[in-house]
Amino acid sequence: MNPQTKPAPKSSWVNLLVDFGPLLVFFLAYRHFAPANETDMVGTVAAVIKGTVAFMVATVIALAVSKWRLGHVSPMLWLTTILILGFGSVTVILRDPFYVQIKPTAVYLLFSAVLFVGLLRGKPMLKYLLQSAFEGLNETGWLKLSRNWAWFFLVLAVLNTTLVYTVSFDIWMQAKLWGFTVISFLFTFSQLPMVLRHGMGEAGKEELIENPPHD
Repeated sequence: MNPQTKPAPKSSWVNLLVDFGPLLVFFLAYRHFAPANETDMVGTVAAVIKGTVAFMVATVIALAVSKWRLGHVSPMLWLTTILILGFGSVTVILRDPFYVQIKPTAVYLLFSAVLFVGLLRGKPMLKYLLQSAFEGLNETGWLKLSRNWAWFFLVLAVLNTTLVYTVSFDIWMQAKLWGFTVISFLFTFSQLPMVLRHGMGEAGKEELIENPPHD
């Protein structure tokens, strides 16, 4: 994105809706359809399928809302949507919750790989994935932010894969919705001292907090 390009209109509530709304829809749909008996695997799979369909629909709606209200759709959101629809479709067709669970790992690994390749080429790919030009942040700051998020995405990929193979679907889903969200926000806040040292202004700081990278 050209730093001289006029920034798209910002709205914190819209950012939150687009970023976390579909995941919340998935959680609520699953909880609504989940059987009372946790040993009812047929009922659990059926609830996952219904939740996945709701997740896919909500993701497409979030994409449209981003375009309508914010004036653009970031490459990161495009890639996430494509993977959600792909892994979601496989989940519905094969009736296997594994694929919707492993989707975050695929997203994290993809973003991590893109950022690391960019670093090898001396380019801060996070800037292009987000389509943001945080006010005042210089090129060194962007490179460091890309490096830190590359490693963080890699850690999240390992963590998600570990949870998929070690805990129940219900526990994984709650960890994904609440745990990963809190961890991501804490990591975002941890980057503020570094980016402020590299010229980020208050407007850029607010944008980073309101719209952190996400899966």
